[in-house]
Amino acid sequence: MKRIYLLLLSAICFTATFADDHTQYVNPFIGTQTDETGALSGSTFPGACVPLGLIQLCPEHEQYVTWDPCCGYDYNKNRIYGFTHTHLSGTGCTDLIDISLMPVTGNAITKEQLQAGDFSQTMNHTDEGATPGYYWVKLQESGVKVETSATEHAGIHHYTFPQGENQQVVLDLDRTAYRGSDAYYVVEGQRGYAILNSQIRIVDDHTIEGYRMLTGWAKVRKVYFRAEFSKPFANTLLMDGKRSVEAGKIVNGKALRAALQFKNDGNVLTVKVALSAVDQEGARRNFAVECQSWDFNHYKKLAHDKWEKELAAIDVTGKDVDKTIFYTGLYHTLIQPNQMSDVDGRYLDTNYDVKQMKKGKKYFSTFSLWDTFRAAHPLYNLVYQDYAADFVNSMILHQQTYGYLPIWDLWGQDNYCMIGNHAIPVLSRAILTNIKGIDKDAAYKAMYESSTLSHRNSPFEIWEKYGYMPEPLQSQSVSITLEQAFDDWCVYAVAKELGKAEDADRFYKRSEFYRNLFDESIGFFAPKDENGNWIRPFDPLGYGSNGGNPFTEGNAWQYLWFVPQNPNGLIELFGGKKNFIEKLNENFTLEAKSGEGNENASGFIGQYAHGNEPSHHTAYLYNFAGQPWRTQELINEVRQKFYNDKAYGYAGNDDCGQMSAWYIFSSMGFYPFNAGADDFVIGTPLFTESTIHLPNGKDFTIKVPRKSDKEIYVKSVKLNGKPLTDLRITQAQIMEGGVLEFKMSAKK
Repeated sequence: MKRIYLLLLSAICFTATFADDHTQYVNPFIGTQTDETGALSGSTFPGACVPLGLIQLCPEHEQYVTWDPCCGYDYNKNRIYGFTHTHLSGTGCTDLIDISLMPVTGNAITKEQLQAGDFSQTMNHTDEGATPGYYWVKLQESGVKVETSATEHAGIHHYTFPQGENQQVVLDLDRTAYRGSDAYYVVEGQRGYAILNSQIRIVDDHTIEGYRMLTGWAKVRKVYFRAEFSKPFANTLLMDGKRSVEAGKIVNGKALRAALQFKNDGNVLTVKVALSAVDQEGARRNFAVECQSWDFNHYKKLAHDKWEKELAAIDVTGKDVDKTIFYTGLYHTLIQPNQMSDVDGRYLDTNYDVKQMKKGKKYFSTFSLWDTFRAAHPLYNLVYQDYAADFVNSMILHQQTYGYLPIWDLWGQDNYCMIGNHAIPVLSRAILTNIKGIDKDAAYKAMYESSTLSHRNSPFEIWEKYGYMPEPLQSQSVSITLEQAFDDWCVYAVAKELGKAEDADRFYKRSEFYRNLFDESIGFFAPKDENGNWIRPFDPLGYGSNGGNPFTEGNAWQYLWFVPQNPNGLIELFGGKKNFIEKLNENFTLEAKSGEGNENASGFIGQYAHGNEPSHHTAYLYNFAGQPWRTQELINEVRQKFYNDKAYGYAGNDDCGQMSAWYIFSSMGFYPFNAGADDFVIGTPLFTESTIHLPNGKDFTIKVPRKSDKEIYVKSVKLNGKPLTDLRITQAQIMEGGVLEFKMSAKK
């Protein structure tokens, strides 16, 4: 009887543990596939990583990664070319793809085979799987089962070879992005990315070290590695292009590969690969700290536990399918930014100097700020405040050497992708919400200097002379005018908070410059020349890309609504709420298209394009015009149409977690409409209950009693029993903990 009781108790404990495991709801394959219409693609990858680590270990589905998807993994393809250690998640441009390993069987690899460099094998999705921190696949031709996991700075490979087969691994330092005439980037007069120098050095009978330096989206990247194998090498072959080094221990050049053979004493081979963005000594130290065990399951469990700790910050109650979308989204927001400092705190600054972080602090990069300032950074700011402080401090350090805050920061460098200076709203929200661990004066100094020192796409002498960006003097003029006005409001808000009255006055005036490009005769923001003349012809349906057009990755309809710092001022431009609502209704119903398109625009409801970021706040505008019920309808429609739990689960690039962050907030029932402020606007919750376990130890619970899924309309909201009357809640109110209770209805 006692034994039966203990077994029953054990079963209950196991069930409870499983039920509390948030990683079970993460599907890393969401966002890895484009559907048959081409409308849904997240450009995410399913490979192994830990929260915000340097490593993203994943297979490549192309010999050289090209334009779409930019992450290297494509669910629609079935050939793997290698397993590389760094990837971008959900971006519209590609880079990284570093240090490729590929296990193979068969006869000893020849010089000719190694020179050709194609050791690709097929796979199918029935022999593939992934959970947070773990990925596995069976290679069809060789029969090798590849399992991978990761630490912050290391990738762990576990190969199970078929019994009796020759065991070989190809190390390829020549695998990277964009090769050939169709490549988008031009480097040193040649299309494609360029490897400047690289090295493979055999240290002993089971260890290899090396590095590569290359140029691409990030102008100069340095990647150092140390790889140890669980078996000694039986034979090695090193090559630089056509030149072989059969008996040598070191090879330098620009097209390096190595073929490594092992004895068939047991069919399992484990490989541990530590990286550093600093130097070779950094790779060794990272290895020494993070790669002490040869037990693969040790790393798999460690990675799982790290993910569970972060995912458990929010608990939601609802349907499993919705929880899968939610927790996969939370997972995706924590893949990037990436930790660039080594275990000892050293990092490479923007001037390529080795610097030292203070004890316990980390340096981060991969800031896709044109995207993530909108919802991903407000999410970190609310839920993961230690990370948020590290991000802000990293941005300040960037500014102190570079001269201004990052625009799109990759591998510690600015690639100037996109427009605006959207580290500014990240810093302003951190200051206005009193995030601990940042120096407010240093942050404000960085904001001020970044808003007054002219740089690419930010000619402030033109900005303050004309009160807008004239199109002949600055391409993407309308988009830059609107986005710069928003950034200036953020500087104004912080200046006011810190008692800097003169600065506050200056930047408030600049924040209203958006008015100068509103053309009342057509009801759109439109381009002007330097003489104040409207530029014609004007097509509100015509898309811009990233230059040579007044709009950036959008059209006049999508940018018409970008005044998050002053929605009431925007309503005034239309002559009041009635006219504003008519125009806003047209935005969500007009399906006409211009001959000019843009591949970034997808996920349409009329002219609303959820697949790209300029539209992300637009549905919430009805709140300010007196029709919150319409906001609630649209939020529900976007959730249903453009998110699912399949591989084609996003309406566009996830963009380092921004697409996911929109869903996370919009399913809990509130959204950071003005990302640079200290508050949120109310939407319509999806889950019957959501609890945020706040960084200060308190809980904030959103309760949504409802009888059916049709109850999407919010009739009233109470905060700790008191009515919330203005459809707005501050972060300070949330941080106090308590209960936000919604009363819902199926009727508006």
